[in-house]
Amino acid sequence: MCMSGSATSCEECLLIHPSCAWCAQEDFGRGRGLTSRCDFIQNLQRRGCGAQFIEYPTSSISVLKNMPLSSTGSGLAQFDVVQIMPQKISLSLRPGEQTSFGLQVRQVEDYPVDLYYLMDLSLSMKDDLDTIRNLGTKLAHEMGKLTSNFRLGFGSFVDKNMSPFSYTAPKYQENPCSGYKLFPNCVPTFGFRHILPLTDKVDRFNEEVQKQMVSRNRDAPEGGFDAILQAAVCKTEIGWRKEAYHLLVFATDDVPHLALDGRLGGLVEPHDGQCHLNDRNEYSASTEMDYPSLALLGEKLAENNIFLIFAVTKRLYVIYKNFTALIPGTTVEILDQDSKNVIQLIIAAYNNIRSKVELSVWDHPEDISLSFTATCQDGKPLPGLRKCADLKIGDTVSFNVTVEARGCPPRGTDQSFTIKPVGFKDRLEVAVDYQCDCGCSQTAQTNSSICSSIGTYKCGTCHCEPGYLGARCECQEGEASSMYQSACREAEGKQICSGRGECSCNQCRCFESDFGKIYGSFCECDDFSCPRHKGILCSGHGECHCGECKCHAGYVGDNCNCSTETSSCISDDGKMCSGRGNCVCGRCQCTEPGAFGDTCEKCPTCPDACGTKRECIECRLFDSGRLADNQTCQRLCKDEIITVENLKTDDPGAVLCLYKTDNDCVMKFTYSEHASGQSILTALKEPECGGGPEAMTVLLAVVGSILLVGVVLLAVWKLVITIHDRREFARFQSARSRARYEMVRMIPSAVEHCLNVFGTKYNNTN
Repeated sequence: MCMSGSATSCEECLLIHPSCAWCAQEDFGRGRGLTSRCDFIQNLQRRGCGAQFIEYPTSSISVLKNMPLSSTGSGLAQFDVVQIMPQKISLSLRPGEQTSFGLQVRQVEDYPVDLYYLMDLSLSMKDDLDTIRNLGTKLAHEMGKLTSNFRLGFGSFVDKNMSPFSYTAPKYQENPCSGYKLFPNCVPTFGFRHILPLTDKVDRFNEEVQKQMVSRNRDAPEGGFDAILQAAVCKTEIGWRKEAYHLLVFATDDVPHLALDGRLGGLVEPHDGQCHLNDRNEYSASTEMDYPSLALLGEKLAENNIFLIFAVTKRLYVIYKNFTALIPGTTVEILDQDSKNVIQLIIAAYNNIRSKVELSVWDHPEDISLSFTATCQDGKPLPGLRKCADLKIGDTVSFNVTVEARGCPPRGTDQSFTIKPVGFKDRLEVAVDYQCDCGCSQTAQTNSSICSSIGTYKCGTCHCEPGYLGARCECQEGEASSMYQSACREAEGKQICSGRGECSCNQCRCFESDFGKIYGSFCECDDFSCPRHKGILCSGHGECHCGECKCHAGYVGDNCNCSTETSSCISDDGKMCSGRGNCVCGRCQCTEPGAFGDTCEKCPTCPDACGTKRECIECRLFDSGRLADNQTCQRLCKDEIITVENLKTDDPGAVLCLYKTDNDCVMKFTYSEHASGQSILTALKEPECGGGPEAMTVLLAVVGSILLVGVVLLAVWKLVITIHDRREFARFQSARSRARYEMVRMIPSAVEHCLNVFGTKYNNTN
């Protein structure tokens, strides 16, 4: 592997593979013909290279700051709370060699919380505004159960006050609701208005909210993303504390305008990501710049450690759920039409945020590959995962980070990157330097006599001046002989320089190619004849070396198209592919018959389908069951649930599920998958409960049944006996009649016989 490369210097040797070493001994290989100085350490030593002449740098790690993790976020030491360990390390990396380090993260208890409530005050949110007028007191009471240091702020938004987003006619400037019969009076349209800085005086929140009035815009989408960005970057005006969790609650009932929508109104200048609040605390650049992009929003939210909570109505859930996949640290919750559930929504979102830890990487150098392995509460390492979920406050999780440098940056370049949990102020700073130079290069000799005085002697070899070749620069280019050419064949019968170069002074000089670099002692290698994926060499995730892809960290396969990242395979319940498949190349391959979906989460025909959906029915409809106890219902159960009086079971694509409740009732629901990909549960409003019979009633019924059966059996027996006796009696009567008839018929004969006998005796007497 080392000898087949094109290394002509120590530095080139080190880049071939992290197992390669270089021998800088002057007389190494003398008398052995062509001998490569680039090889494994054991091979170099076996061929006579002294250990002191071997150049073999290795990667190393130095921990520069390692303060212990804190256990609580309150008290006198709240400014020194530590939630990640270590805090600063230094890496010395040899290109191609993987090295690993570990870090721990803990969500401390009783950590301060700053919550900024950002509300849509367009006309359709009027009933919501009425609902939250006393929100401050109630919310502070509930949040007081979770943290002893809570502050609350308030802001509002509508949309850009320009056509076509708002009504711009003069009569609408002071009252955009003019002529609107349902609600004829409202305040002028505005983009974003910062009303109350973060404060622990919740009564002020109530006072300011009660002063607010709704406004009106023209089109359905709102200018909410303008407001989110201003709330994120105007740190001083809003009052975000460095040592607190930052929650930004975004309440709306419609979709937002996105970047490029501003061009409809002639706004071609992209958003600059800066704070633009005037002395009235209103967004002054609303009619000057376009709406911000999702990428800019994500960047600024992460930069300021803000957790964004989308509180949206049910019909918008899918849209905002898609936004959360593009903006790290964002969650979405379903808001009732009049915002009645806003407190429960915020508490659920807060618990959801505190139940997970996800790492993000900042200022990631392009020539460094990172891969993560998470070890969560179950103690099992999860390769490719940088997130842990279902945590309790105070839990500690560990991550192992594998680092690999793919090359060497220009000399003098300092590299660094930062690893931080999403939404945390804590971070791990990583400084990087590269092991790209050999120690023997520092003693190089120019115009050395060893190199015929026309080359530089460095690390055991001569680097000749242009026009000269040979181990000692003893040949000039163009000289050729059969003796020289024999050393340019890889084996007898092979082409000179593999047919891709010319032999000059015992050495192959490889041709140039438009496709890439041809190299090797016999020009047998190149950096372009490797497997491709979709036309891209090594899929863009590896380097081509002599016909073989050397994959970057985090990728495997012949063409490096297979990612080892598994975070995309983790389902909402924290299981790999929902326990119904395997994660292959970053995608779930469902093995359970009937399972489908990105994480195999959909499976109406699976044996456990009813059991899984039952837990959601229990917690969503009746606030009971396992999921309601650990407050994960809102996070895990996002399916649409339709309640009905009578459940229809004639849908062939639906699965009927039944279960027995704690009070011996029967709950029925059907589970089906809509063509849009959404799971739909149709359930009875209430379980079916029949009136339970009393024990005495049951006893009497059983005894009565037994008696009834006995009477029936006796009656049957009596009937059978009676029929039998009557038949026998009839037979007897018939026999008796026949006997009497025979007797009567025989009387005349008998009399005649008697008379004859008597007459004979009488005559004889006479």
